[in-house]
Amino acid sequence: MTRPQVAALVTLRLFIGWHFLYEGLAKLVNPYWTSAEYLDQAGWLFKKQFVALAASPTAVIVVDFLNEWGLLLIGLGLLFGLFTRTAAVAGITLLLLYYIVAPPLVGISSAVPREGSYLIVNKVLIEAAALAVVLLFNTSRSFGLDGLIFRRGPDAAIPSEPSVARAQS
Repeated sequence: MTRPQVAALVTLRLFIGWHFLYEGLAKLVNPYWTSAEYLDQAGWLFKKQFVALAASPTAVIVVDFLNEWGLLLIGLGLLFGLFTRTAAVAGITLLLLYYIVAPPLVGISSAVPREGSYLIVNKVLIEAAALAVVLLFNTSRSFGLDGLIFRRGPDAAIPSEPSVARAQS
């Protein structure tokens, strides 16, 4: 990849990481935030399961905790380039769950047109696709903590020539 391509991919990773981190912090510090209303308004696949989660105070506490800390940890992972692939997969999973609960589809009550929510494609789906790009073009080995932690040393090199392998034995 060229330097501008790498710079664009790193910037994309940082922007998405910041968005996840901010959303996690905003939910974590707001004592009134809860996922219950969002889950209760589910309108597509698994509607009954999401509404049942919203009706259970214990389930809502668990979902809120997982949502807040999941967003926070995914954001930190993407920002610092730490366990980036895991963070990207977790982020895609979380975003697809958001999409399933409230997709912008015709005939679903949650599909009332609003900013960033258009027919079939919305901001959530676009960010999931952007995270897929981050996953496929992993920049954290060169621009992130993954590069420091998972750096291969000279002992980890695998000989590419069969004659080299024979000479060593």
